[in-house]
Amino acid sequence: MSLSTIASGIGVLELPCLRLLPISSTQIQFLTVEARKQSRRIRRERSFSPFPVLIQSNRRLRHGFSELNSSFDRSNSGETGSDTTLKDGEEVRSESSSGVGDSYVGLFVGMLGLDNDPLDREQAIETLWKYSLGGKKCIDAIMQFHGCLNLIVNLLKSESSSACEAAAGLIRSIASVNLYRESVAESGALEEITALLSRPSLATVVKEQCICALWNLTVDEEIREKVADFDILRLLISFLEDDDVNVKEAAGGVLANLALSRSTHKILVEVGVIPKLAKLLKADNTENKGSKVIRKEARNVLLELAKDEYYRILVIEEGVVPIPIIGADAYKSFRPDLYSWPSLPDGINIEQTAKAPSRFGASELLLGLNVDKNVDNVDEAKMKAIVGRTNQQFLARIGAIEFEKEIKSEGPGKSQQLTLLPCVDGVARLVLILGLADELAATRAAESIADASINEDMRVSFMEAGAVKPLVQLLANNNKETVKLPVIRALKNLSLSRTVCQRIEAEGAVWFLINLLKQPEISLNVTEHVLDIIAHILDPSKEMESKFYEGPVNGSKADSRKEVLDAAVFSRLVQIAKTASPNLLRNAISVIEFGIISNPNMDTIISKDITTVLDLALRQKVLEEPENEAEELEKHLLKLEEAGLTISAASRLLTKLLDSESFRQTIDTAVFIELVRKILRSSLPLHYKDWVAACLVKLTALSSPSQSLNNPINLEVTLYKTIPSLVEQMSFSSSPETKEAAVLELNKIVSEGVPESIQTLASQGGIEPLVKLLEERNERCVEASLSVLYNLSMDSENHTAIIRAGAVPVLRRIVMSQRPQWEKALRLLRNLPV
Repeated sequence: MSLSTIASGIGVLELPCLRLLPISSTQIQFLTVEARKQSRRIRRERSFSPFPVLIQSNRRLRHGFSELNSSFDRSNSGETGSDTTLKDGEEVRSESSSGVGDSYVGLFVGMLGLDNDPLDREQAIETLWKYSLGGKKCIDAIMQFHGCLNLIVNLLKSESSSACEAAAGLIRSIASVNLYRESVAESGALEEITALLSRPSLATVVKEQCICALWNLTVDEEIREKVADFDILRLLISFLEDDDVNVKEAAGGVLANLALSRSTHKILVEVGVIPKLAKLLKADNTENKGSKVIRKEARNVLLELAKDEYYRILVIEEGVVPIPIIGADAYKSFRPDLYSWPSLPDGINIEQTAKAPSRFGASELLLGLNVDKNVDNVDEAKMKAIVGRTNQQFLARIGAIEFEKEIKSEGPGKSQQLTLLPCVDGVARLVLILGLADELAATRAAESIADASINEDMRVSFMEAGAVKPLVQLLANNNKETVKLPVIRALKNLSLSRTVCQRIEAEGAVWFLINLLKQPEISLNVTEHVLDIIAHILDPSKEMESKFYEGPVNGSKADSRKEVLDAAVFSRLVQIAKTASPNLLRNAISVIEFGIISNPNMDTIISKDITTVLDLALRQKVLEEPENEAEELEKHLLKLEEAGLTISAASRLLTKLLDSESFRQTIDTAVFIELVRKILRSSLPLHYKDWVAACLVKLTALSSPSQSLNNPINLEVTLYKTIPSLVEQMSFSSSPETKEAAVLELNKIVSEGVPESIQTLASQGGIEPLVKLLEERNERCVEASLSVLYNLSMDSENHTAIIRAGAVPVLRRIVMSQRPQWEKALRLLRNLPV
């Protein structure tokens, strides 16, 4: 390369003349001649140096480069593994060394020109990279040359790993300065870095510098939007499994920066970042090669995502639980028993055979050693609870469970800080916090339990870890609503499990909840949560199931329920149902129904104007809204589902109340018949009409003795409930017996000449499943299907649907094979236009 080229390049780059030492034209001419004499073979055989080849004659220039070399070495030796953003005005290098180095920056920038030799460009970029490590002042010296950034980015396309590493490293240094990040993003660096990272075989050092450059760039919120691209994120996630720990840490750092913007959360979740980071967080230090950085970055990303309710569920499903940071002082109130007989975390004591404990704890040791013999009798949830409790109590005893330095701020933000722990330790930590004397800490633990109780496994885990008892104690011993509300939320979410419901009732929570419900001054939010818990515990459907599978409820349990559900409770339930939301109305009706099941004497309930509640529940406005006029179809369907739950509960209660003579005397049967008929003809989902149909039949039986199939009420039940249900069974049931029973029942209805049954059957989509049943080997199914299809074929409007369902080839096979039903099949074929 000639220095005349360098000189021309310097002119293009608008070098400030005051920044370079003057070089005379004689020197340039001399250097040019000497450079041409140097053969390429000799240059390659020389030992590698990041500096240009200098001749002995130009002592002044050689002396300057020597000074620059020494300053590069000093700055390079001070490089650390962490990536630090340089603040404006930072002074890292001394004025003397910086002054000498700055004088020759323009020369190396000029050597980056596209018309220069690739080896010269490589040496120049490596030199500038080392120089940039000196701090912000050195970076400013490079960036003052307009166009240099484009030349640096262009070198990312180089086939040389050294050139790519140096270019990416220099971009990383430039991006560490706030002033230049936007310029780097606009220069096309993001696209070139993505292309470079996409290469199949890329050196680890190049990957590290590229990802670290992205790490610095994503400090800027606007640049995060550009980096949050599916291709880039896919690469970053793949680098989380890289063998090099520095690459993994850098990838985690980029993801942590991206997670700071809520707008990027959706795409982060879509590319699968949660499972990967949760795996890193749960892994042992040995699996992560001792890296605390990657665990920290993974925790930061997941905590940011967990701020969204839906994404928090996804995080917990991967086996990590958000835990409140309460400070080390809060754990000082933890007082473990100096001596206690071994027990399970949920409070169940292990049988004690010795009359007195052994002096040195040998009996406890032998008990622990003997557990393995009966390990099959201890389920996994109990084993995890024991391990988690042991770990957390040990950390609390030695004072290492949490450190004050984890609390980063004071004031309101302090009480909202969270960390993440694997499920086993996280569940045990939350239960431990519940038992502390710190009221605020216990409240935050209850909130975390409420958020983490997302599925049956988590609810059972909290129960086995012993969370139910301290929650009930907090409910009983604290009158502050700020404490009660999180506790009630936790119990509500835990009560979604039938197993946990039984434990909550066993701890005596129902009595406290009922007393709380009786207080009219409590807020509507608390009332709704309390009634939810009571409805889950006192669920009439679960009660009937438990009687069937587990036998009758024991006497003491039944008596306690009767004592709790007194007249005052029913009066309060009716009051809530008449003035509250649909959810409260439904739950109030459910608890009232439970009272009827547990207490056959219904005079108390009947006297409380229960008919008003039933009338309110059966009059749902959503049933009057046409689907095509609804503002949003999804909202309309959701309202329809909620209305179905309320109507089903009210119909079930009304059906049972009709067994009481005194209740029948207090209601207008005609009004309720009209209401229920209207519901039966509505667009309510079919599975909610079971109790509606049963209620209508019972109301009709009480009002008129006629029970023939042509009775208007029975006819509506047949058309709007029975026939659609039978079509559904034929279409979706996997049981041949169920399909056979359904088609036989349909044949019976059609054969008896029920008005409009043919039209209803066709409109409900019954033709296609009937044709499919023709291919069954069950002769009764085939015969019944042929009979129903023959009746359908009597209406020419059904011909197209029968042919489209594929009936013609099936019927021809039956006729040609002379099956027992071939005559009926032939008659059906003659009716069709084929």
